[in-house]
Amino acid sequence: MHQIEVSNFSIDVIRKSIKNMHLSVYPPTGRVRIAAPLNVDDEAVKLFAISKLAWIKKNQRKFEMQDRQMPRIFEQRESHYFEGKRYLLRVTEQNAPPRVEIKTKTYIDLFIRPNATVEQRQNCINEWYRKQLKSQIPQLIKKWEPIIGVSVSDWGVKQMKTKWGTCNIEQKRIWINLELAKKPHYCLEYIIVHEMIHLIERHHNDNFLAQLDKNLPKWKLYKDELNRLPVSHGEWEY
Repeated sequence: MHQIEVSNFSIDVIRKSIKNMHLSVYPPTGRVRIAAPLNVDDEAVKLFAISKLAWIKKNQRKFEMQDRQMPRIFEQRESHYFEGKRYLLRVTEQNAPPRVEIKTKTYIDLFIRPNATVEQRQNCINEWYRKQLKSQIPQLIKKWEPIIGVSVSDWGVKQMKTKWGTCNIEQKRIWINLELAKKPHYCLEYIIVHEMIHLIERHHNDNFLAQLDKNLPKWKLYKDELNRLPVSHGEWEY
């Protein structure tokens, strides 16, 4: 990958075995990337970028207006998200194993030992998020395997800085970002379908997009919603 300059924009260019050029603007910073066929030179890429400047600026403005979450310190009445809904954190200190509960439409309850550090509070919340995702992912994979016509051998959940999901094609394993627990259920489903389609098509080329259109016709709406929701300080690639 290398960069080109177009009208005061720095654009990442990556060459792939694809037929057409694909332009992406990534949240949260509005980073611009063009995936180009192997035989297309930089001059052609620049001309393509110039023709899309209005679209680039429009999407960058959208990301500039997107809500940002400041780093969490897990204190009383702090905002936290689960399945796309905003909750206030309610912290209860007690001499018992830590746990997290949601019993109302307003609060996420964190039960934690006295003098627990920010890291310990975060670990408790994250493990709860992980548990929620792990209860949902198997049924989604089972649902989509016969539809897409693939078989997933293994899956997991982990914190990732720049991707909502990844796929190891050789081992037929998919990884889901822990942050998706904070997003609506259909966003999680979109990412799972996205990664499962990689078992058919490795690259984000026309065939990949056709598979998405066929299996999940509203995927662009889900993608837009995923990128519209409040984000942390990562730089997400979808």
